[in-house]
Amino acid sequence: MSQRAWASWVRATHPLPLPFPEACSQNTNRTCEECLKNVSCLWCNTNKACLDYPVTRILPPSSLCTLSSARWGVCWVNFEALIITLSVVGGAVLLALAACCCACCCRRKRSRKPDKEEEKAAREREERRVRQEERRAEMKSRHDEIRKKYGLFKEENPYARFENN
Repeated sequence: MSQRAWASWVRATHPLPLPFPEACSQNTNRTCEECLKNVSCLWCNTNKACLDYPVTRILPPSSLCTLSSARWGVCWVNFEALIITLSVVGGAVLLALAACCCACCCRRKRSRKPDKEEEKAAREREERRVRQEERRAEMKSRHDEIRKKYGLFKEENPYARFENN
């Protein structure tokens, strides 16, 4: 590949970089919207100054601009309200996440081993069934005795009487 072909290929595949955005200080004494078109700018409402956002710090220092008058991203929300809102939303999300984790863990514990109440109810049902069977057998033996006494006892095989004769 010749040098000329190489240069044209580089220009075609790698377009020239965009020009640097204008400095934030050029938008001072203009509107907030014009300043915040550049995401690296911070608008100070008290002195109508457009400043470079201090990227080394999370929050702009109060010597630069107070939080209640600083705007970043959008003009209708100040930094103070933005911080409070994000804190509340973040706290609510963390609280919901913790509640979901607790609910999932508790549900797993319950499903792994049967409840003590369920075991107790099953034992009681079994005891009642056994007692009922005992009472049923007892009543049958009493009825059989009464039938024998009065000659009303029916043999298991009604034809057995004829075979013995």
